[in-house]
Parts: sequence; C-alpha cells; structure tokens
Amino acid sequence: MVFVLDKKKKPLMPCTEKRARKLLQSGRAVVHRLMPFVIRLKDRTAEESNFQPLRLKFDPGSKTTGFSLLREESAEKSAAIIMGEIHHKQGIKDRLDSRRVLRRGRRNHKTRYRKPRFDNRRREEGWLPPSLEARVEETVRAAEKLMKWLPITSISTEHVKFDTQLMQNPEISGIEYQQGELYGYEIREYLLEKYGRKCAYCGTENVPLQIEHVVPRNPKHGPKGTNRVSNLTISCERCNKDKGNKQPEEWLEELQKSKRKIDRVRAENLLKVLANLKKPLKDAAMMNATRWTLYERLKRTGLPVECGTGARTKKQRIEHGFPKAHYFDACCVGASTPKTIKIKTKYTEIWTAVGRGNRKMCNTDKYGFPISHRQRKKRHFGFQTGDIVEAEVLSGKYKGTWRGRVAVRASGYFDIKDSKGNRICQGISYRYVRLLQYVDGWQYEKEKVAY
Repeated sequence: MVFVLDKKKKPLMPCTEKRARKLLQSGRAVVHRLMPFVIRLKDRTAEESNFQPLRLKFDPGSKTTGFSLLREESAEKSAAIIMGEIHHKQGIKDRLDSRRVLRRGRRNHKTRYRKPRFDNRRREEGWLPPSLEARVEETVRAAEKLMKWLPITSISTEHVKFDTQLMQNPEISGIEYQQGELYGYEIREYLLEKYGRKCAYCGTENVPLQIEHVVPRNPKHGPKGTNRVSNLTISCERCNKDKGNKQPEEWLEELQKSKRKIDRVRAENLLKVLANLKKPLKDAAMMNATRWTLYERLKRTGLPVECGTGARTKKQRIEHGFPKAHYFDACCVGASTPKTIKIKTKYTEIWTAVGRGNRKMCNTDKYGFPISHRQRKKRHFGFQTGDIVEAEVLSGKYKGTWRGRVAVRASGYFDIKDSKGNRICQGISYRYVRLLQYVDGWQYEKEKVAY
C-alpha cells in the first residue's frame, strides 16, 4: 500500500501501487516523499473523501517491535493492509559505559581533567535509562509518523508483565518469592557449596579458587555477561587464565580440538556448567520497566488506546493460524481482534533506528588521550551524512548513476552507500550529487511477508 495525502497534506486512505502509478502518470498527484513512499493529491481534500476506521496495533519488544494497520470492515472482519517491524537502536549502553570509563580515566591520569558533578543529578519522576527511553521514543515516533500519513482512529498495544522468578523456577510459590537463590549464603560460600569446593572446569581440590564469569564481562566479541549468580562459577587460577575473556562456546571448541587429557575433562565439565546456565532476563526486565511509560506516551497522541495481554495475543495468533512473527503478533493484540483477518499486503515495512550521527566530538585512543576532533557542523555543501541522494558521474571508475545514502566530507568528495552500509562509490564530488530526501534517523526497507 502507498500512503496518500490531500492537497493540504492531510492523510487520506492508502491506495495500491497500481492506483498510485496511474495518479502520478495522469498528473493528479506528485511524489511527496520517497522512503517510505508517499504521494500527494493535487485535486482533493480530506473533506471530499471517504474514510474507513483504521486501527494501529503494536507488539512491543526489547529489540524488535512489530506493528500492523488493520482496516476494520466490520465487528467480525478486518484486513491487514500494512505490516512491519521497528528495529531498535542497539549499543546505547555500551557507548555510555565507554564514555564513563574515559571520564574516570581522565580524573586519575595526567590528561585533561573533567571535574565530577554531584549536585545536578536529580532524576525526574518516571525517568528511564537512556537505552530504555530510546526504545519507547522510537515506538512513539513510529506511531506519530504513521498518523501523519494515515487517518488512524485507534491504537492497540500489548501490555505484558513478566514474572522473572517464575521464568527461572516454574515450581516457585508463596514465601519462596522472598527467598532468592542466595538465601542463607554469601556468594563465594554459595558457589563453593554448589561446585563441591572443586574447580568447576578441571575438578582440582585443595587449591585457591576464584570466582569466574561463564559469559565474560568484557568479551572480545559476542554478548556481554552479567554479575548474576547464575553466570558465576568457581575455578582455579590456571583454568581462569586459560579461559580469559573468551566466550564459553569458543573455549569449548578449543578444548574439544585439544588432545590433552585435562582439556577433555575441562570440556566435559564446561558442558555441565553451560547446561545449568540460565537464560538472561534483560529483555523481560526491559519490557517490565517500559510498559507503563509506552502506554502513557501513546495516550498523549489523543487517540483511544487499548491494551492486551501476551497470553491473549498468543491465543488469537494460534486461532488465526499465523506464524510466529512480530507483525503477526501485532495483528492479534487486544480484545478488538476480529474472528477473520485477511492479509492484504505481500511486503512488510522494516524501519531501523540509526540516528542522525555521533555526538562524540573528541575521538580518543584506548587510553583516553584525544587523537582528533570532529567539526561542529554536520552539513557540508548542503548535504549531511545519511541523506538519500542520486549521483550522476560522467567519467572515471564510477561512471554512471548511483543512488543511496551519502557519507559527507569537508573536502567536498563524498561516498555513497547502499541500505546495508556497503560503499558503492567513493570520492564523488558534491557537484555530481543531487539531494532526494533529508536524513531523518531511520533506515527504510521492505521484505516479503513470511506467510
């Protein structure tokens, strides 16, 4: 479906691609926006048009949020005319951690000093950590975008609460909720008791034992571990040093290739440790922390907001025979879900939050020493990194027409990248580049519906 606006830029009902092509060819419409594609009629206003009720539905997630737009034809029947996913921006916490380490380092080393601040750290009511705030804001911004291009009449969102203790122990009940895993123990004593006062990897006894993270806190690559007790084990100094900051799967592969007897023992014991390793609850905790904030922010749009439980969503998705996907879950959120839902689209919208650049003005080496500084302006020769452009190169290695996102330089020679971030042409003068659409912090793509 194609988004349609009237001549006053008010939203109308969307139309098919075929209909949009005819309107453009006849001169009745013009292209308002390329990505996502929006046309604007030149001979119609919203007052002259007919509308059907449209319901926007969200299935919030920690990394991906699904959304769908249902055209409510009757109480028993609806049509899903637009479906998609919002891919949330990742790595926010890692960048904040890096900034904190550099700032603390500047207070302890002979580098430029940044005085610590304590008096201006009061947090407002309803404050969320930046990584969680970003996920809420990205979902709300996506809703506001769709409301600009579609005459939406109501919103539905999944309102899920996770019982994290029940997720770890299905048998828990009553007072056991107040008695955690360390009830009656300290951490070291608990680990010594759990592993029989032996190294969890090689089984060595009567040696000094160290607390070790199964999934490392600072890995070279891969996921970062936590300080949860389920991620801690006890090991001798030799095993601890041999494992280092490797991921457990990576170390296991090395041990299985080794022919040493001790490494075979380590591999067997590591498999037992991994079998008891509990699934991280970061995603569940994130959803618990943001569910009310998202609901309140959606209410500020002025549209009626309906909530639905995760159990109802799953039940209705199974009844409709939809596969497990975020956008199909979104179709089945809430009590407003009808008995019949027809899928009227072959493609899903994939919206990825990428931001508008980097706020870090001073680049540093790994010790915190400044090595370069960014210019204060982002726009050069009328272009900013991330703008959608078209370049017509007349000669040379990159002769031809190129379309993509531009990476600007102060020298005036730009690079053009595709939607995956791969460079397709390099060092093109700004004189050959034509702006198609300004950067807005999002990457827009389409995929086929998995149905």
